[in-house]
Amino acid sequence: MLLPEEPRVSRLLFIPVVLALVVLGACRSVESREKGRAVRVRLDDGVLASAQEGERHALLIGISAYTDPAWNGLRYAAKDADDLGRVLADPARGGFRSVTVLTRPEQTTRTSVLAALQALEARPWRPQDTVVVYVSGHGSLARDARGELQRYLVTSDTRYRDVAGTGLDMATLEQSLERLGSRRRVLVLATCHSGTGKSLLPPEVRDELAHTKASFLPQPLEAASRASLVLSASDWGEAAREDDALANDIYTHFLIQALDGSGDRNRDGAVSATEAHDWARRNTWAYTEGRQRPSAQILEVGADPVLLSGSLQRPGQPEVFSYSARLEGFTLKVDGHDAGELPGGVVVPEGKRKLELRKGGQVLWEDTVALRSGERRELEAFLRPMTDGPKRTVTLGGGMLGFLDGQSREQVLPASAQAGVGLGWEGVLLDGRLDLWVDVAAGQGRQSLRLDPGGDVPVRHRTLLVGVAVGPTWTWGRLGLSTGPRVAGLWLQRSFQLELLDRNEQYVTAWPGWMAALSFRFSPAWMVEARAQALWAYVPVDGQTRTVGFGGLMLAGGYRF
Repeated sequence: MLLPEEPRVSRLLFIPVVLALVVLGACRSVESREKGRAVRVRLDDGVLASAQEGERHALLIGISAYTDPAWNGLRYAAKDADDLGRVLADPARGGFRSVTVLTRPEQTTRTSVLAALQALEARPWRPQDTVVVYVSGHGSLARDARGELQRYLVTSDTRYRDVAGTGLDMATLEQSLERLGSRRRVLVLATCHSGTGKSLLPPEVRDELAHTKASFLPQPLEAASRASLVLSASDWGEAAREDDALANDIYTHFLIQALDGSGDRNRDGAVSATEAHDWARRNTWAYTEGRQRPSAQILEVGADPVLLSGSLQRPGQPEVFSYSARLEGFTLKVDGHDAGELPGGVVVPEGKRKLELRKGGQVLWEDTVALRSGERRELEAFLRPMTDGPKRTVTLGGGMLGFLDGQSREQVLPASAQAGVGLGWEGVLLDGRLDLWVDVAAGQGRQSLRLDPGGDVPVRHRTLLVGVAVGPTWTWGRLGLSTGPRVAGLWLQRSFQLELLDRNEQYVTAWPGWMAALSFRFSPAWMVEARAQALWAYVPVDGQTRTVGFGGLMLAGGYRF
């Protein structure tokens, strides 16, 4: 079915973004069926005017009926395509220039789908144009002619016993989009390959997967695609679902709901692809009680969001977002209040705001940032200075060093004030698991030692301590704890000042020991630190050598770079 074209919008330049959306939906169960770098944006008036230019076209394919009875018919695949088509064609919502919807069996064969894609290629595409391709149907896995396991879309004429020869592999589908002259391509796949319900697998493939490690499975499109932005209705390996109560694929239902205006998170008048996905993701998660986890991966982000519905009328509220898999399950707080769970985006009030990243009740990162209206900030831009940036720390401070036993303090060296400098390297040993610290401390003083039977004797002393330590560092927000073994070398010079004798003596010794340090970071660059150490050494006293303990405490300020 071809919906009528709407009046042609003016053609001006739109900042290009390459996009791919992967939506997984509709497989059967008892009550539901399963189908199984940092960017800172400021939208000024010129961008607002140009962001809505360029033509938008869509090709939507819903495959509900199959000639091979091995594929069970799907109830809502064709309806999903029709429902989405109405939203995209509606001038008040999507405003697409043309929307082509194919749902009849003769329109959804492998040959017909390839012909529809070739018709898209024949259009005179320009970089600022947008193309959306949506396909809902069975998915499967099969070995190709080279013997490699691939992902396939099951068209209406695909044979269950010859998926590789009669189905449409996902790589062909993606490559056909990459050949388009448009640089704004949106690919929506409502299918999954989990091997159950809507995602049937040949017996030999199913048996093979049961004995194959997950790392050897073909990569999901959202991980292998060269497109800028990939959105998925469920996580890789999960099955997406369609639901009788919604009469749609669950994720697609909420995606359409977002395009009706509910997804306009930042209140700029338009619904972008990421806004629509975030709305659908959170509602799908809640509706399925956590059984379906929509996900996203951004490989490249342009200056503007890709608009799927509405029109930009004003700069939106500031946004902070992240679609990094390593931040899955983290919560972002703004000024002490929960703003949303990652991955996804959250709206942040304009001005200076305190952001906190939490997981399991622990604050893993916090900082105060200033945001302006119309900005979209990637969370990794804030995290990077705390993680990837500073790798070295230089400290300057002072403290006390001395023997742990009273006899040594009276007869060898009293507790001595020290000033020192240190240099630390973060994560330089054992693949980033251990840090390395080197420090030098020096001191001098004039005190009295108790020498029997001579009584108190004035002594002038000088000390130089050079130490090396290694160990891990654990961090909780801005607080850090480091500990590990330490080796230090001590040079000691003593000068006894008597009326009839002025004698100097000196010795050098190396000591093993242990250190522990507690640090607090005021910012990514500045920190304070308290470092304690305990050492054991052999010290000569009156011609005899004995084992003694030595300890010290240093307070220092540091700069990380």
